[in-house]
Amino acid sequence: MTGKTPRKLLPAVGWRELVDLPDIGLTGIPAKIDTGARTSSLHARVIEQFERDGKPFVRFAVDWDDIAHEGVAVQVDRRGITSSNGETQYRFVIKTPLRIGEVEFRAEFSLADRSDMKFPMLIGRTALRRRFVVDSGHSWLQSPTRPDN
Repeated sequence: MTGKTPRKLLPAVGWRELVDLPDIGLTGIPAKIDTGARTSSLHARVIEQFERDGKPFVRFAVDWDDIAHEGVAVQVDRRGITSSNGETQYRFVIKTPLRIGEVEFRAEFSLADRSDMKFPMLIGRTALRRRFVVDSGHSWLQSPTRPDN
């Protein structure tokens, strides 16, 4: 034995997965897995900021395809996020449970207009770290149903 601790085998995700945000009531959200992005992002439009029991919250609208949904989550920050085109935008950041396959954990998401993107959600490396390995040659490895595309 070399004295090294054995590594825990982590489940694999493909480059795209269907994921859930159970506390917000969203299921089967198509998400792109992107290890080049630090922060995860959700396509949403901020409607209102408010306080509940002294904590900051944000109400937002999520809409893609034929789905229109309103969500509420704890606002943990408002920070500058640099997009793939190099532009920095100040975005609201929420923290809410995320489910990928059988694994559920709390993750941070910046709320952004992703209407020009193919996927309404992007899962960045911070959410993936120590939870999953990425198999970029496959799709839907943790998704119960696999879309045709």
